[in-house]
Amino acid sequence: MISAAHAGTSRSLLLARLADARRRTDALLDLIPAGRLLERPIAERHRFVFYLGHLEAFDWNLLSSRFEGVREPSGLDALFAFGIDPVNGNTPDEPASAWPDIATIRAYNRDVRHVLDASLPHALDAERFGEHFGDETPMTTLIDAAVEHRLMHAETLAYMINQSSIARCVRGTRPVPVAASGSALVRIPAGTATLGVEPDLRTFAWDNEHGAHVVAVPAFAISRCMVSNGDYLRFVEAGGYGARACWTDADWAWREANAIGHPAFWVAHEGRWFWRSMTELIPLPLEWPVYVSHAEASAYARWAGLALPTEAQWHRAAYGTPDGGAPDGSERAYPWGNAAPEARRGNFDFRAWEPRSVDAYRDGDSAFGVRNLVGNGWEWTSTPFAPFEDFEAQTFYPGYSADFFDGRHYVLKGGSPLTAAPLLRRSFRNWFQPHYPYLYAGFRCVAN
Repeated sequence: MISAAHAGTSRSLLLARLADARRRTDALLDLIPAGRLLERPIAERHRFVFYLGHLEAFDWNLLSSRFEGVREPSGLDALFAFGIDPVNGNTPDEPASAWPDIATIRAYNRDVRHVLDASLPHALDAERFGEHFGDETPMTTLIDAAVEHRLMHAETLAYMINQSSIARCVRGTRPVPVAASGSALVRIPAGTATLGVEPDLRTFAWDNEHGAHVVAVPAFAISRCMVSNGDYLRFVEAGGYGARACWTDADWAWREANAIGHPAFWVAHEGRWFWRSMTELIPLPLEWPVYVSHAEASAYARWAGLALPTEAQWHRAAYGTPDGGAPDGSERAYPWGNAAPEARRGNFDFRAWEPRSVDAYRDGDSAFGVRNLVGNGWEWTSTPFAPFEDFEAQTFYPGYSADFFDGRHYVLKGGSPLTAAPLLRRSFRNWFQPHYPYLYAGFRCVAN
């Protein structure tokens, strides 16, 4: 059970964090005109309207077990309970008429928030004073989970809006800057990397993060910067999308079936490449990181004679130090050290809608001088998403990780411009299937 001292000091902070997360998702949903909520800009995702109801339904289904009977059950609690993971072939196909009208959903949201806001303080106080039985998950942990779930969906909503046509025009006056190259390699000496974190009720982590363990990492070299749009343009112009040898059988089949010939964030217009921003098409910023699927990142790496880093290699480059690894305590909490994330360290925590140069934020460099490892774009690794040893699913959300230990998802590390600060912790693991190109996700390469 969580200590009374910890619960007492965290109640106001937890509720403030929940309110702030709501403001972020509300602001994104408000960008979508009511008449466009039934649109589905990404085939593998539900219509916008699902997310309008999902966030409140998830919070209710997760948090309400401690104060049952304060609200009549609603059919929307189940309708909006869970989304889907965009695995190949598993796309939603329900008609627009399957969803309630928008006024009904908004009324549902108001009702859920009203009841939660009235009940959560009492539930936290009851837990603080010992009204907590058996092995129930502490309410503080459940609220942390609700907050992080909502923050992750803020990023989902942003890239869905990015792929829609809600507000976009062509801007042709922006000068095209000189490309920043991510091709320079930094040598990383042999050492160790600590993956995962030990379960601790004082600090929230998802179940796939649990199980801290040390991994030996042989010497390797890694790109100082993420691969930029300018770097990737050379791959496109060299015919990389048609170079069969650069693609696995499954990735080639996906590329062929969907006529994939360039990144999803690129748009060809009047003989020029443009970048799909939240509000307009801008001339392709060559110095920004390229956002692509795992399949496309892997093809580029093979074309360059390199590879994607493993999760352990990425950790070693990001958090290690030249004099060793975990056994001597020399690993850092963040690439730049142990100080909390701040604006000069990187492009994260909703400070910008768009990426910045792959060579920006030198104050965020790792001990080895590797740049922009946190923020500016998630980074694909070659490591399949899998449990660490002695994995135990969290009882409050048993399928959160376990449903995706299928060998068809890959670990991503780092974070994007729309990744909230709590998710920048060293142990956090994102994951996605290899044929999903809409994430704010790029990559860097390694030579072994």
